[in-house]
Amino acid sequence: MNPGFSQWMSGGGPEGDIVLSSRIRLARNLSGMPFPHRMKDEEGRAMLSTVEDAVAELEPGWNIQFKRLDSLAPLERQLLMEKHLVSPMLIQNPIRYEGVALDDRESISIMVNEEDHLRVQVLLPGLQLDEAWQVANRLDDTLEQHLDFAYDENSGYLTAWPTNLGTGLRASVMLHLPALVMTRQAPQVFTTLAQVGIVVRGLYGEGSEALGNIFQISNQVSLGLTEDELVHNLTVVAQQIVGRERNARQHLMEQAQLPLADRVGRAWGILTNARVMTSDEALRLLSDVKLGVDLGLIKGPLPYTFSQLTVMTRPAFLQVDAERELAPGERDQIRAATLRTHLLGKD
Repeated sequence: MNPGFSQWMSGGGPEGDIVLSSRIRLARNLSGMPFPHRMKDEEGRAMLSTVEDAVAELEPGWNIQFKRLDSLAPLERQLLMEKHLVSPMLIQNPIRYEGVALDDRESISIMVNEEDHLRVQVLLPGLQLDEAWQVANRLDDTLEQHLDFAYDENSGYLTAWPTNLGTGLRASVMLHLPALVMTRQAPQVFTTLAQVGIVVRGLYGEGSEALGNIFQISNQVSLGLTEDELVHNLTVVAQQIVGRERNARQHLMEQAQLPLADRVGRAWGILTNARVMTSDEALRLLSDVKLGVDLGLIKGPLPYTFSQLTVMTRPAFLQVDAERELAPGERDQIRAATLRTHLLGKD
């Protein structure tokens, strides 16, 4: 398996220096079937086959292929998580009857038998929530021609968790917010978000850390508003956070440019000279360097490669790329060499 790159990792898009990606996810369940956590083995296998058949019947233009997780090696499953194509929950339990369907650009993924029967996801670079919603909506309508989704006139789409009732839509944006962290404004901003129904999570969603100053924000509930309203509301919130981050960056440039430039320069020096590098250290230093490049303090390729390097330096990506399992110390050496190659263009 070639680790490859997903479309969202290409960088760019509206507000792409701060907004790394936009995601729309729809929770869907089939009528008359228990939720995954209550399924018997035969029901789970039947569900998997039903969705696999429905994906096979999609028009060729979708270019979506189905994979059963038990057909993938553990490292390949972890790689899908590192690329944000599946959730940690889908791969963390013993594999029984889970699956995933991916398009050829890896901008679409359909998780099968996670918390819900289906989690339909569209992931695009930059702030493109509305564009992602349009794609997800078309795919949802197409799938509904082949699958009978559980729906109630009062509660909307029926889901395993009450917070997903209604539209079943979870919109999220992944943001790089180093200046808000450095100026210690992040806690206040996140507290304000919680008061308006916005959840803040780390790099890999619920329960994960905000490595590399990367945060995910998403709507907390999906009942009581239309899909368009949910998408619009989160887009507005994301734009406000982008504005706060830009103001914080300007403040750093005006009030603390020398220490900031020193921090950025030290991070660049370590990244381009180190022979051993852990994954968490790599993300922390890459975050500093990207901020420096964005502010013109140093020259480098980070605006275009930051999203890629956040994935390329993770453990599963390195091992799948090497086509073998690597001991932690060996991964640290290969990670350092990978960073030197991509930042300097040489070993």
